[in-house]
Amino acid sequence: MHSMTADPRTTSDTPPTSHTTPGRVLVIFNPKSGSGDSELPAFLKLLREGGAHVTERQLEKDTPIEEYLSDLGSFDALVAAGGDGTVSSVAYAARYKNVPLLAFPAGTANLIAQNLDLPTDAPALARIMQAGHSLRVDLGEIEVQGERSGFCMLAGAGADATMIKDSEELKERFGVMAYVMSAMKQLNPKKTTFHLTIDGEKREFEGIGVMVANFGMANYRLPITSDISPSDGRFTVILMKAGNLVRLIPNLIDSVRAKLNLGDPIFSGNLETVEARTITVDAADPFPLQYDGELHVETTPFNARILPGAVRFITAAKADDVET
Repeated sequence: MHSMTADPRTTSDTPPTSHTTPGRVLVIFNPKSGSGDSELPAFLKLLREGGAHVTERQLEKDTPIEEYLSDLGSFDALVAAGGDGTVSSVAYAARYKNVPLLAFPAGTANLIAQNLDLPTDAPALARIMQAGHSLRVDLGEIEVQGERSGFCMLAGAGADATMIKDSEELKERFGVMAYVMSAMKQLNPKKTTFHLTIDGEKREFEGIGVMVANFGMANYRLPITSDISPSDGRFTVILMKAGNLVRLIPNLIDSVRAKLNLGDPIFSGNLETVEARTITVDAADPFPLQYDGELHVETTPFNARILPGAVRFITAAKADDVET
């Protein structure tokens, strides 16, 4: 079981850092991610041509992620190539090791890479890698039935997890549109009473889901809601009160308006947001769970806590670029 103790010397406002082109690069890749058209081989070729010493390790079933990172301290940079689940697993295993990590987009949606404003083509990614600029951001840690793991983007229970479940059989054929198609199917999602403990305070609400967000952008960098920062030492907890996912579209419009400074919200009532460093989520009816796009067999309840400044992500983006 992993320790939940964060490094007390690390703060969420650590400034961006830069370093010279990494000499030794460790690449952890998931061969099952995406549709097989990843630009990873071209990217690694460019790194080697630029003078980097690249070590590749392929993820295998039933091998703990920590085994691939046992010698991480001897590398200058780390690459996690796969979907969001792969990136989160690697980031969590490497937390507080201070080795900069590139979230290489080799999955279907690649929301973490989108939130970090990363390109998708090999030459541009290689240039960002070689420039060496990084941002220190928070991670989430989730505990379900005594087992702990990490997430970069968000953890959720309810309608969002159901949407991901329904999209699984469509992803190979439709790619990222599978999520949109699945959301449109959620016209009458299950509603229940959620029991929350937020930083020690208890509250209840009736709705279709709870999302515990660290990063705040969905596909195409559309903000899920406003005022989400991955480096403020807090989650933004989103209480989904709408009758279905389609009714959340007006809230998405409000979030875009806020991002563009177009004035006060027009719509309200479908969502409520609160901030939390720790949260427990339970429900009157057991609800499915997802974190960073990976559906899990476990159901509510779950606990989550923020790990401030736990990872340095390689990106050309500045802090303001990754906030909603």
